[in-house]
Amino acid sequence: MNAQSEPERFRGVFRAAHPDVLRFVQRRTTPDRAEDVVADTFMVAWRRVADLPVDLDGARAWLFGIARNQLLNHRRGERRSDALAVRLADAAALHGDRTPDTADAVVARLSVADAWHQLSEADQEVLALAVFEQLTSTHAAAVLNISPGAYRVRLSRARAQLRRHLGAEPTTLPLEEAHP
Repeated sequence: MNAQSEPERFRGVFRAAHPDVLRFVQRRTTPDRAEDVVADTFMVAWRRVADLPVDLDGARAWLFGIARNQLLNHRRGERRSDALAVRLADAAALHGDRTPDTADAVVARLSVADAWHQLSEADQEVLALAVFEQLTSTHAAAVLNISPGAYRVRLSRARAQLRRHLGAEPTTLPLEEAHP
């Protein structure tokens, strides 16, 4: 019996199973997410290479299970992002002079939620620390392990990005009142 090293086994399974895992994931998510999910799948598989089944069919099934879990993780992340966008829209509505149940308020919430999704994860995190956690620059910087000055620069850029996605003038964005 030819005893392959774990890296050799992994490479062989990767070459043989990657197209199948990619198709498996593509059938279950959007094209822009599929490559990320597959990359995460093989990263987990590499970390757990000692558990990699010897036969290819068993390895494929094992990889599909990992891919399914990665898809579930990505969906949970998307739901958290969606919930955060709604909370951001609610915070924006509280700072405005609109009544929460008007059609204008609903449109505003949808606009903010859409703009939120266009932001990078880093911009979302910086804004969330200011708006939802209401942290000072010093405390938010500590969370991100950066200097307060660097945090303020990131916050300013994130606000500018959000403004741009909303098509808002700098003075019309309610988030300006968040703790710097």
